[in-house]
Amino acid sequence: MSPRTPKQFEDMREEKRSLIMDVALEHFANKGFHATTINHIAIHAGMSKGLMYNYFSSKEELLSELISRSVIEIYSNFDIDRDGYLSEVEFEVFIRKVYLLLREKRSIWRLFFQLMMQREVRDLFVESYITPESAPRTPVLKQERMMERIAVMIKDYFVRKISRMPAGYDPETEMEMFIHTFKGFSMAVVFSDDTNTVLYDKTVNTIIETYK
Repeated sequence: MSPRTPKQFEDMREEKRSLIMDVALEHFANKGFHATTINHIAIHAGMSKGLMYNYFSSKEELLSELISRSVIEIYSNFDIDRDGYLSEVEFEVFIRKVYLLLREKRSIWRLFFQLMMQREVRDLFVESYITPESAPRTPVLKQERMMERIAVMIKDYFVRKISRMPAGYDPETEMEMFIHTFKGFSMAVVFSDDTNTVLYDKTVNTIIETYK
């Protein structure tokens, strides 16, 4: 048998990291972040606690990586051409892609949303993605401010609609309505056990027609 290549070793490492993160997500969501120990995750991932530290230096880093992975997956279809300008086509594509992602990986996203309902986890998310760039933060949570750039593009998208909307149109209010509507819809998709997608498909079309 020929020796493994560096790429094979890297693929194996990424596969193991993914396994650890999947196990951690399940137990953070069901047992609670605070109650779940590194040792507990290691046991259920089929490895020693010492080996776990070769992949993640702490439980906090593991949680941070879980949040980062999920945020990146959700927003990978946002501003597809990466030009900093959200077009109407990109707006529609983003909504449809997120809907399909949540529907097809419902069990995983259900765990993630359960995890995000825990206060200390929400605090980490806010510190990592929502607080201003100038705000102090701990070194382990230094992450790219993806959400800030996305918020700017979404705001710009609704402001641009002023020219074709009737008098009295308030872009900030409509943006907030869209965000809350889409969040609520996403939660409904994830936590519903209904496999009939016809109503959800119609709802997606209505959301797009309303805010495009």
